Amino acid sequence: MTRDDMVVDKLRAALPEAIEEVSDFQGERTIFIRKDKIVDACRLLRDDPDLRYNYLSDIVADDLLPEYPRFAVSYHLLSMPNKHRIRLRVQVEDPDEGPETVAAVWPVATWLETEVWDLMGVRCVGNKGLRRLFMPEDWQGHPLRKDYPLGYEEVQFSFNWQEIDARKPRAKQ
Repeated sequence: MTRDDMVVDKLRAALPEAIEEVSDFQGERTIFIRKDKIVDACRLLRDDPDLRYNYLSDIVADDLLPEYPRFAVSYHLLSMPNKHRIRLRVQVEDPDEGPETVAAVWPVATWLETEVWDLMGVRCVGNKGLRRLFMPEDWQGHPLRKDYPLGYEEVQFSFNWQEIDARKPRAKQ
């Protein structure tokens, strides 16, 4: 039995209704967890003496537009004692009702979840520290969403520099 299989077996034994799907791609295992079970699954993976996923390396979100549910939040876990990585993934229908915060399991999750909210707009329920990290405080929208409008600025070259230079804002005298 591989370590990936052991993780799935332990999750199924302790939280039988938590796993929605298991996916293997390019030698990496992803376990799709029900949104309401993510904290329990994380706590189990951290506290189980055989697994010991003691490091939350990242939380990221995907915009799957036009698919439904539109968003997915992935938790990248590392067991340093076992030198093993696993990914948990939660599907999110409404970005304002995302998964519960896992900050009680790994305190660093507060920052990672804030980054997910700032750039993708998926709110982790219970995270009280949500604010802009990368974007200015008055920024409207979330720039990593697929429906976010792309900005466009023409590149200045020697053949068009006068046109572009004429459109640049200048300080008033």
